[in-house]
Amino acid sequence: MKSPSDETTLDTNTYVRIILLMPKRSLKDAILDAGLKVMFRTGYHGTSVRDVTAAAGAPQGSFTNHFRSKEAFASEVLDRYFDVTRGLVAEALEDTTLTPRARLKRYLDIITGRLEADGYGRGCLIGDLSLEATGSSEMLRTRLTEIFAEWRVPFAACIAEAQARGEIASDFEPGELADFLLASWQGAILRMKVDRNPKALERFKTIAFQTVFKELT
Repeated sequence: MKSPSDETTLDTNTYVRIILLMPKRSLKDAILDAGLKVMFRTGYHGTSVRDVTAAAGAPQGSFTNHFRSKEAFASEVLDRYFDVTRGLVAEALEDTTLTPRARLKRYLDIITGRLEADGYGRGCLIGDLSLEATGSSEMLRTRLTEIFAEWRVPFAACIAEAQARGEIASDFEPGELADFLLASWQGAILRMKVDRNPKALERFKTIAFQTVFKELT
């Protein structure tokens, strides 16, 4: 029997390639793909135009032909990353063969598998940019606010369904629990990167699903 992450355990390079399953990529696509790889490795502030264009095999001057600023470039990289994240959310939370509570666990297991494939050294670009860029870039802070607002919606719906079925307690509003889940999971990923092991991830899953998402009997 396959484990929850058997089909979704991919390293970051494979993760990036998923975004680009297109017959022919434009130069802009190549620069964005390279930017995702470089930004994962060096962070927002550590990413230079020279590094990105070199990784893309593109002339340095081509960057300004497609992006009006580094902020605008990072915002587009973030959007591409979130496109993949949306797919992972749908894969887990729209699986009606599972109960709503099991769908929530399925999502965390999918992400855990991807983090494992990267040796627990790379986390979530959304979380990384939230930590690094929101103090210096209002554009990125605004975009990240929008992303979190969208990200919570399917989780809130899944949690509401679990509550309506009597699967979990209804002590808190679904939206509040969705925010708690996403924010706490980001914190667990941050600690994982420091420790280079999955203990923080597994600890969060154990505690969360034995308390706020505990199955009612």
